[in-house]
Amino acid sequence: MVSRTSAQQGYIALLAVLIVGAAALATALALLTTGTNSQRSTLAEQQSAQARSIARTCAEEGLQQLHDNTAYTGTNSLSVGQGNCNYTVANTGGSNRSVFSTATVSGTSRKIQVYATIGSSSISITSWQEIP
Repeated sequence: MVSRTSAQQGYIALLAVLIVGAAALATALALLTTGTNSQRSTLAEQQSAQARSIARTCAEEGLQQLHDNTAYTGTNSLSVGQGNCNYTVANTGGSNRSVFSTATVSGTSRKIQVYATIGSSSISITSWQEIP
């Protein structure tokens, strides 16, 4: 026959194992959640950097259009890498032009606004900024 204290010690040991197991499971779930959130954050940062790079590419394409034809105004779109972009070249008066570029990669967008002045033999960038 098993003594009462042995049975109580067995229950205490079983209860301790269950508590330690539950704590280990909670820790493992917390680590998995943290890892998942970190991966999502890293992916969002990569997509943002790609969108920024594609927006720059589109802005440069708009400037190239101005270089090739100083009277150029209009809108065009490009598919670059894993994203798409649109740019618009506008005459803002006299020899001043603006190029507005927007790029999107997997739902993440970046915008760039460029102001330029057309000279007799060159194009001068007066402002280049990312728009929030």
